[in-house]
Amino acid sequence: MDGVTLALGGRPVLRGIDLAIPPGALVALVGGSGAGKTSLLRLVNRMVQPDTGTIRIDGVDVAGRDKESLRRGIGYAVQGGGLFPHWTVADNIAAVPWLMGWDKARRLARAAELMEMVDLPVHLADRFPGALSGGQASRVGLARALAVSPRLLLLDEPFGALDPETRTALADRLVALHRAQGLTTILVTHDLVDALLRADLMLVLDAGTIVACGPPAQVAANPHPAVQALVAGPLAQAELLHGMGARLT
Repeated sequence: MDGVTLALGGRPVLRGIDLAIPPGALVALVGGSGAGKTSLLRLVNRMVQPDTGTIRIDGVDVAGRDKESLRRGIGYAVQGGGLFPHWTVADNIAAVPWLMGWDKARRLARAAELMEMVDLPVHLADRFPGALSGGQASRVGLARALAVSPRLLLLDEPFGALDPETRTALADRLVALHRAQGLTTILVTHDLVDALLRADLMLVLDAGTIVACGPPAQVAANPHPAVQALVAGPLAQAELLHGMGARLT
């Protein structure tokens, strides 16, 4: 991204974004509510258009790309999976192959392959999303994002609503898939532990501006006030719970 700006409803959302992500990197994108994280992701696959600036993937300006062909090379997953409620698990996973005209046998075979890849039991293939746990739905969303072997993966808080144990298991699985398939991944997360332990780069947005970008240890060692603010809430909550436990004992 070079000089990218975006305003929505007359309100500035992103301001002068300059960003280069090396191929194969796992980037943790963090920031407070309203910082512009989701908008930044949506610019990459042209779900919204920048007001100024250019966005390039492998050196090619996305503005000159057909939206549909562009998005077929980019995996995209959101919190809860964003699944179609009246489609089966297999059909949800194979949604993009269906749009691309794959025949049914090929779609089902790819869905089965991806279910194994994300550790989903095969017997869930004919279930509907309403019968899944939160962790299972998130796995379906991740599998769908990988359906046509994208090189770029955009993940918008895909595990944000899950319990800590399930979230950790899925985050570990994501990292393994990222490495094994040579993906470039941008992960929006509120979990700074995820960012510190798993990411190659940590990108911090504050009020639509990049305020820190680099290896997680480097960002954490010289924390910007925006990073300190993100850490303060979880630390205060942990201290409160620790104090309550001490009083109860």
